[in-house]
Amino acid sequence: MGPTSKALEVAESLCKQFEGFSAVPYICPAGMATIGYGAVFKPDGSKVSLDHPAITKETAEEWLKHSILYYMSAVIKLSPILLKYPQKLGAITSFAYNLGTTRYKASTLRARINEENWPQAVAELKTWRRGGGKILAGLVRRRAAESLYLIS
Repeated sequence: MGPTSKALEVAESLCKQFEGFSAVPYICPAGMATIGYGAVFKPDGSKVSLDHPAITKETAEEWLKHSILYYMSAVIKLSPILLKYPQKLGAITSFAYNLGTTRYKASTLRARINEENWPQAVAELKTWRRGGGKILAGLVRRRAAESLYLIS
């Protein structure tokens, strides 16, 4: 198993666990129309809307894998050092899936990862726990789970 396949496995597991599955669209805590395993965009790049028809778990899994590969590619460009650490790459891909790469690009988290300063990277990762301006218990748990991969 290559580094990106292990990273894909980690990211997919984290995203499924913390995004949960919804066959029908809903508004997430950040105020975006979401479906499947947290998808806000379809594979064709168009946004999910509240009038989108229900999708199957199989479709949601295909969309998730497509999105994870997109985010992983962006994370690798921003932090190529992560190719040496597949599990860490998977965790940061989960982070990017949740918050987007724009936030990751400008973050102190990225700087600490690129320095391979894992204790400080964990501390930075755990600060990203707000949604809609509020600390969300689900994000606290997600960051804790992602952090486990940064210290292993």
